[in-house]
Amino acid sequence: MNQAIIVHGKPSKQSYFNPNLPSASNSIWIPWLQQQLLIRGIDTQTPEMPESWRPDYSLWRQTFEKYDVNSETILVGHSCGGGFLIQWMSENPQICAGDVYLVAPAFGDKFNPEAPYDEPLRGGFFDFEIDEALLDRVRSLTIFYSDNDSVRVDTAIKILKKSFPSACYRLFPGYGHFCGKRDMADDTFPELFEIILRNRK
Repeated sequence: MNQAIIVHGKPSKQSYFNPNLPSASNSIWIPWLQQQLLIRGIDTQTPEMPESWRPDYSLWRQTFEKYDVNSETILVGHSCGGGFLIQWMSENPQICAGDVYLVAPAFGDKFNPEAPYDEPLRGGFFDFEIDEALLDRVRSLTIFYSDNDSVRVDTAIKILKKSFPSACYRLFPGYGHFCGKRDMADDTFPELFEIILRNRK
């Protein structure tokens, strides 16, 4: 069965508790991408991670593992959600996945002590070693990043390029942290959608 799972990032405490803003799994381009994939027969889930403003890896893992990931599953992760996918795949070497897409991935404070989060990550978040054999267990790995993101993401990109030099890297000038209309033209992400469709052929 065609399946996709989109993992959102870490919102600020202020935005998380703002009743006038959508939840993290319903913000930026995530609901748009979900709809585009659903229309094309891909069962797409966007789980809402518990207390995402102060992420706890053990809680995120429990939520994520409610879904079956197999060699046909498309995985998409934004920001902290992208780092989460790398950690989860690294810690589960028995798992294979389909096409994996990381958008502005981040690895938190472990690799960025000079740029700490406003709330510390919990539950062992990013306390792991990257499995460089991960590429052997996925159909493809595509990483999107911009030239004007944070030092946290810049550091993550350097780490990923060293660990996965043969992955596909897509640089987008001026896209910031890919936070929808705040950084991009609007709350859509056609470039990501087109690559997902192309890789499925």
